[in-house]
Amino acid sequence: MARLSAAVTALVSLAFTAPACAQPAEQTEEQAMAEAAATATVTKVFQLPEGSGPHDVAPAPDGKIWYTAQRQGALGILDPDTGAVRQVPLGPESAPHGVIQGPDGAAWITDGGQNAIVRYDPKTEKIDVWKLPEGTGYTNLNTGAFDGDGIHWFTGQNGIYGRIDPKTGAMEIFKDPEGRGPYGIDAAPSGDVYYVSLAGSHLARIDRQTGEATIIEPPVADAGTRRVWADSQDNLWISGWKSGELYRYTPASGEWKSWKLPGDAPKAYAVYVDDRDIVWVSDFGANATLAFDPAAESWTSFPGSGPEANVRQILGRPGEVFLPESGTDRLMIVYTGTR
Repeated sequence: MARLSAAVTALVSLAFTAPACAQPAEQTEEQAMAEAAATATVTKVFQLPEGSGPHDVAPAPDGKIWYTAQRQGALGILDPDTGAVRQVPLGPESAPHGVIQGPDGAAWITDGGQNAIVRYDPKTEKIDVWKLPEGTGYTNLNTGAFDGDGIHWFTGQNGIYGRIDPKTGAMEIFKDPEGRGPYGIDAAPSGDVYYVSLAGSHLARIDRQTGEATIIEPPVADAGTRRVWADSQDNLWISGWKSGELYRYTPASGEWKSWKLPGDAPKAYAVYVDDRDIVWVSDFGANATLAFDPAAESWTSFPGSGPEANVRQILGRPGEVFLPESGTDRLMIVYTGTR
């Protein structure tokens, strides 16, 4: 196992986990400082293998972190406690895009190079590859999500979305109603699955029984909807790559709301909602990842560790947010104080 030097940068910023409240009269200065430190955020940056171009990232069940080394055809495994990194080759012509942890504790990968869904078992290190059906053609596979029934759904930018039953390996492919563009995908707490189309600039809800997609148009035409993530209340948060806006869609009411990212020329790419319902969105225009507090409608910025860090996907676990920097071959972890 290769051990890379963990180029660790620690930054302490203002907390946004809870509203400020009046301090009791008997609280000492030391107690106040300890309380502030407990809710502050700290970041650490880990150097990954040169040329790995980490694209997507996911928590592994043993405290480690998975990332897709898209340029090197491998699944990366980082131990944040030691900084040790190793990469597992996924197969000939592999170019993995997305990775998520499945209900089985395995890494499920959308591999555009192999035009296949790939599963990595961390216990046995066995790799399973399910090629897309003959005649499907190159689909430019993107991202995956598991619905409430344990079915794995995935997107392909060349105009498809699909599903695979992990128990049987049976796979079905469906065509997006408007053609090219299916990109980010996520399952809400309700178990329902939604995806967004970058080229088609729309949100879509998948009927889990029939596989049919229902288009939901955003309030801004040609917004460049790129990623989608659900919060604990089933609201869907969507990044607008072209519009530079963050959108919230509430399925229960059909209501949309939007917020412009700060700065002169924002480009919203990745979006993720953490365990506190704080919304994280990466901004290529500012070379930063922003944390948005919906209650206060306020932004906190976390600059990239280097020029053109290019965080293309965000994920995490309670108390931790993972920012893979495809442009610097680094992975930043933000510790939010709720672990």
